Amino acid sequence: MAKFITAEEAAKLIPDGATVGLAGMGLSGWPEEISLAIRDSFAETGHPCNLNLKQGCAMGDWKTRGVTHLGEAGPGLVTHWSGAHIGSAFALCKLVLENKIHCHCLPQGVIVNLWREIAAGRPGLMTKVGLGTFVDPRVEGGKMNEVTTEDLVELIEFQGEEYLFYKSFPLDVALLRGTIADENGNISFANESVMNEGLAVATAAHNSGGIVIVQVEYLAKKGTLNPKDVRIPGILVDYVVQATSQDACWQTEGVYYDPSFSGQIKKPLSELPVLDLSPRKIICRRAAMEVRKGAVGNVGVGIPADVSAIVSEEGYTDEITIVAEAGGVGGVPAALPNFGSNYNAECIMVHNDMFDFIDGGGVDITFLGLAQADKHGNLNVSKFGNRPTGPGGFIDITNSAKKIVFAGTFMAKAKEHIEDGKLVIDEEGTAAKFVDEVEQITFAGQYARPDQTVLYVTERAVFKLIDGKVTLIEIAPGIDMEKDVLAHMGFRPEISPDLKLMNPDIFQEKWGKLGDFLDE
Repeated sequence: MAKFITAEEAAKLIPDGATVGLAGMGLSGWPEEISLAIRDSFAETGHPCNLNLKQGCAMGDWKTRGVTHLGEAGPGLVTHWSGAHIGSAFALCKLVLENKIHCHCLPQGVIVNLWREIAAGRPGLMTKVGLGTFVDPRVEGGKMNEVTTEDLVELIEFQGEEYLFYKSFPLDVALLRGTIADENGNISFANESVMNEGLAVATAAHNSGGIVIVQVEYLAKKGTLNPKDVRIPGILVDYVVQATSQDACWQTEGVYYDPSFSGQIKKPLSELPVLDLSPRKIICRRAAMEVRKGAVGNVGVGIPADVSAIVSEEGYTDEITIVAEAGGVGGVPAALPNFGSNYNAECIMVHNDMFDFIDGGGVDITFLGLAQADKHGNLNVSKFGNRPTGPGGFIDITNSAKKIVFAGTFMAKAKEHIEDGKLVIDEEGTAAKFVDEVEQITFAGQYARPDQTVLYVTERAVFKLIDGKVTLIEIAPGIDMEKDVLAHMGFRPEISPDLKLMNPDIFQEKWGKLGDFLDE
């Protein structure tokens, strides 16, 4: 039977040196009130300390909320930290850069499914996800700073093929959030926008002999929750904290609660934001031209997330199913600050289950960020100088998607606009994105499968990975190939003999021609 306690009491239950498992995405699933109590307890008493945090997605709002609280009290509270995406936790990232905590970044799908291996008492997860990237032990082993030396990933051979083996570990504490708890500690995710991996984390902690603490917003009489709505059964829950403020219960990074994210209503598509004509919209339109009717697509954070807005604006949400890595199926995946949630989803899968679908090759086409690319076709979205970010689901998705479209601006911080159907460069960017060698390999071009199509879509040009070589295949109207493209690349790409102009229709205020490409 779960015990109902305060956030302050919960903080005192966490042992020094504990391995702590988290679940969720952004602010969905994040127990804000408990995290503040942990921070304050450490500042006042020195306990708990030396925690080993384990998380999948980014946990926070890139500002003041989220797991960053556990770095605000300075070094000592957290000594080890691993996750798929860490960039939103500024205070902890500062400690990583200062070599004051150990830090690994691993693929998101690997982490959320490793919980199930731990729960079932299995030794770890064997997969091809991560081969050739920075998590491969032959490259960096996922280590994000100099002080990090522990090997969490092992290269193995099985039946004549290479795999990566991600090791299981005991979990001392599960620190989770739901919407409702009944008097027996059964947990509902009723208002959550993501069906997160909380069940797997709770089971892993319980079966490791650890404790499970869940923050909720509402309490309910026992026996009143529909059993199909219970996402974590009370037999796994040791302690429940009812939040004292709505501010600790935000559904996403951007909203306290939007019922269209959690499936209570369907929002009219006319209410969804429409992108202004801009280089960003050009990129998204050109990327969307790669979609085919009946396809299952996936979008990543940043510019790629707006591809779903283009599909919606063009009126084809019923012809293309777009999924979010956190579990949303169909509808319209939201961009930041609500990324990870879908407006009007047809289904919200459990986070772990979505990565089973992804890892098994269920995604026909994915749109992902283009932060830094090199002559080998490698992509880096995980680390830039003093900005450790992590890969999120990038590694898992690129490992298995049939077609990969990397979408982003050609130069960093360039000022551009669209005029008379042409791209106009007002002020050149400050840094090249196409470089000789990427700083960190998040996607390994050499590991692209022969049956994978890999495109790099920018507002100035489109490139394609052909026989392992980055090849220029399209140029934007108004752009000089030598002066505006090649002169700003750290390598000279191959030039397609069939080089052509990017479709001029996408440079107009109104497009309305996505349907021309869906049946190609």
